[in-house]
Amino acid sequence: MKKITLFYVLMLSVTMFGQHTHKTPTAFGKPISAAAISPSGYVRCISNEYEEYLREQDPTRQTPAEFEAWINPLIAQYQAGGATNSQSGGIITIPVVVHVIHSGQPVGTAPNITDAQVMSQITVMNNDFRRKVGTPGYNTNPVGADTQVQFELAKVDPNGNPTNGINRVNLCQTSWSQAQINSTVKPTTIWNPNDYMNMWSVSFSDNTLLGYAQFPIGSGLQGLPTTGGAFTDGVVAIYSTFGSIDYNDGTFMLNAPYNKGRTMTHEVGHFLGLRHIWGDGDCTVDDFCADTPNANGPHFNCETGMDTCPASPGMDMVENYMDYSDDACMSIYTTNQKDRITAVMNNSPRRASLKTSIKDLPITLFANDAQIYIEPTCPGSSACQTVVTQKVTIYNRGTSVLNSASIQYTIGGGTPQIYNWTGSLATNKFQTFDMPVNATESGSISVNIINANGVTDQRATNNEAFGDFEMPVIPASYTTTQIKLQLQRDRLGSQTTWNLKNAAGAVFAQGGPYSNSPNSLPSILNQNINVPNNQCYVFTIFDSAGNGICCANGEGFYTLKTSSDVVIVNSTFSSGSSESTSMYVGSLGTEDFDMLTKITLYPNPTKDVLNIGISDNLELPSAFMIYNTLGQEIMKRNVTSTDDLSISTSSLNTGVYFVKIVKNNETKTLQFIKE
Repeated sequence: MKKITLFYVLMLSVTMFGQHTHKTPTAFGKPISAAAISPSGYVRCISNEYEEYLREQDPTRQTPAEFEAWINPLIAQYQAGGATNSQSGGIITIPVVVHVIHSGQPVGTAPNITDAQVMSQITVMNNDFRRKVGTPGYNTNPVGADTQVQFELAKVDPNGNPTNGINRVNLCQTSWSQAQINSTVKPTTIWNPNDYMNMWSVSFSDNTLLGYAQFPIGSGLQGLPTTGGAFTDGVVAIYSTFGSIDYNDGTFMLNAPYNKGRTMTHEVGHFLGLRHIWGDGDCTVDDFCADTPNANGPHFNCETGMDTCPASPGMDMVENYMDYSDDACMSIYTTNQKDRITAVMNNSPRRASLKTSIKDLPITLFANDAQIYIEPTCPGSSACQTVVTQKVTIYNRGTSVLNSASIQYTIGGGTPQIYNWTGSLATNKFQTFDMPVNATESGSISVNIINANGVTDQRATNNEAFGDFEMPVIPASYTTTQIKLQLQRDRLGSQTTWNLKNAAGAVFAQGGPYSNSPNSLPSILNQNINVPNNQCYVFTIFDSAGNGICCANGEGFYTLKTSSDVVIVNSTFSSGSSESTSMYVGSLGTEDFDMLTKITLYPNPTKDVLNIGISDNLELPSAFMIYNTLGQEIMKRNVTSTDDLSISTSSLNTGVYFVKIVKNNETKTLQFIKE
């Protein structure tokens, strides 16, 4: 009997097989099966290798033989009429939550896919599993079946509050390895798998990986695990395959030929107990479904009219969702595959519990109901803030348009403050924004909705959120128009990327991923980056494996310098998935420090009035200007007397500012902080 994979991974590799003739390709330290390599050289699936790896991590995992010994009699019982077909003898509706994992990108910017793209994936799955007439999921094959399983985005969250079933989570990391998804992403975000089918849309570290699923656990028979994998149960796909281009409203981010949602149709099939139609073997093995003819291996593109196993008659079913054909080719679940799904849904513990879950049923909604979330402060995200803020997200969970909300916040147990939000949000729409806060140091933060649309919020259970507030770090200032990068990559250059952005998020330069150098350290990379003056910048370096660049068979490091070789940062980046450095570049003008050396600002920091102090023997300056860290002029004043040197800062938000003082053709720039 061939192996069954309890997790399934669908993968494409951009590395051609012919380029690896010097050694056998591997995955998880295991040689990749030749059957997984397409004619063009792409690696499509590493499910067997992944399962072997998982069993090494957990020796108590159910074996393939144990699972089949359990499920086959149950299938036979159902086929003989001795078991119930499905919930109430009708259609099973599975409540779904989709976790959209991102690192702070706006909605509609990869990988933070839009609601419409998420909903298109649910539509495709319903078309396919229900064999809906008039959709790409319909077929006229004699053994084609309506599996009688359908999917609905959840309408109630685990706390009993209303939801649209789309859970957006900023985890402050640009991409994720499979190990990190299992150890971090899933346990951090999963909703109770007894009540919801959890789906994750992510950016994989290997952007050629399409998706994978967790196979259902067994029956609880003696000697078999009855639990396990609860914190990882669900299906995962790269964001660029999540959804269907057939329903594109102009916002979808999908890559052909995997742009019609069939990656998730395939993976959900695994989630419900189905195997690849060729059984991960050859003509002597199958998928335990008699109406899917044996095949000698997977199919790619849409290779119809083939019978690769003449001794076991029947044309290869390349249109089956459990093959590897392109999305547009897939259109069939069969009667026996339906039988297998039914046996799993009736007997596998976490699948059977989904039949009775009511998380897809709506609850009573109120007219005025706002929900608040505290977003995390990601490394480098606050480096160029012009004001002190906390990023929050407000949702409208009410039936009336949400136009206003009063938000009370407390930092470090201090005095409660009020921020009044205004906007226009329809039901289940949201806005993520930077809420200005009055703070001078980091600490815990709590936020609470006091009222919505000018009246008491009608649902108290989703009004409060807690998190950690981090005071922005004031960037150092450097006089230069060029940043010099020196990068010593480690031997795993494919894991390293970097970028330089300004405060508005515009990318001025970026690099990587680089080639691996297994036999020696690569040469040092030197790159000079020209940058416009008078702006704040953030340099961020990333390591997709999460272990920095210093220690992969050699010492990696990076250095940033000004054009005159003043060191901005020198780091080995020895751990973690990213590291950021902020800097203010430029002088806001040409300075002559000889004539204006005795000008000072006080008090600094200031809460109210800022004074420009000058030496007794120095003439009054002619004017001064105040700039924020984006280089934007926000105040200008001509100086005619010493009274003009006292500046009220009451109109300024908390943050970092610069004063440029002008006398004739000379200028001097000083930095101050408004508390």
